[in-house]
Amino acid sequence: MPPQQWSHTLSSYLPWTTSPLLISDPMGGFAWAPLATAVSLAGGLGLLGSLADMSQLSSQLTEARSTFAAEFQPAVLWLFAAPQLDDYGAWVAALREASPASSVWIQVGTVEAALHVARTARPDAMCLQGADAGGHGFERGAGVVSLVPEAADALARAGHGDVPLLASGGVVDGRGVAAALALGAAGVVMGTRFLASREVAIHPIAQAAVLEARDGGQATRRSKLFDQLRGPNVWPEAYDGRSLVVQSYQDHVDGVGLEEIQRLHSEAVLQDHKGYATGGKGRAAIWAGTGVGIVREVEGAGDIVEKVRREAREIMDGLGKL
Repeated sequence: MPPQQWSHTLSSYLPWTTSPLLISDPMGGFAWAPLATAVSLAGGLGLLGSLADMSQLSSQLTEARSTFAAEFQPAVLWLFAAPQLDDYGAWVAALREASPASSVWIQVGTVEAALHVARTARPDAMCLQGADAGGHGFERGAGVVSLVPEAADALARAGHGDVPLLASGGVVDGRGVAAALALGAAGVVMGTRFLASREVAIHPIAQAAVLEARDGGQATRRSKLFDQLRGPNVWPEAYDGRSLVVQSYQDHVDGVGLEEIQRLHSEAVLQDHKGYATGGKGRAAIWAGTGVGIVREVEGAGDIVEKVRREAREIMDGLGKL
């Protein structure tokens, strides 16, 4: 199915959205109701990011409902990082029973995973997360430039070409959005760009570190270390995380033992700065993708959506004239 038809399919249950479809990533602990509603009110799709505290999620849903959403019947339910790919089938079945009016989207990071999930879980859409993405993702993967078209081709050959695909990873402006649409995506998910929004729930020092970062492929690293800072790594084996390079990671590279790195981290996060610092001197992970070097200023989330959408349209119009 061509991207234009995918977009039409998504807009059938996201009627407030405007093309191109821009989605704020459900960043756990950072993407709460203010960010999600601001993005949605600007014609995008804002997602709430849940961690382990369901009471906190419930309160955020209630806050979002007062502005935008129906009570606990969200338009989209987002799944990610199942311990095993087969788990998605059971999760999707349970969610469809509990919230039949909601669509279920699943994020994956490889062609093989996309095929397996399409076959066994039959989601309403899939997000293809490239290796440039910040936060957690498949430890081994490709960037969206090859991941999206290869997955689209493979899904079409397997009879799953009707599943809309979203692109995530390294996209922070209209140039990236236009490129993702050209690759075959029906929409784009951005996380790092919204770390520099006024509505995101981020420590101000961490946000300052995001704004100062340059040369994103050097300023960030993927490593399992970032999930070991607080103790045992609870993420599935296939996953690691991309963070800004912080002192904890540099110590790891320099040969400092894990126990000592954890001790220093534990002491730091008890301070007012919560372990964050600029200049790469912090102890706490600051999740960010390689697009972080393009992010230069803090703006309202709605303004970001409108600006990126306008940039993407101008680029696509210009390419059409060629």
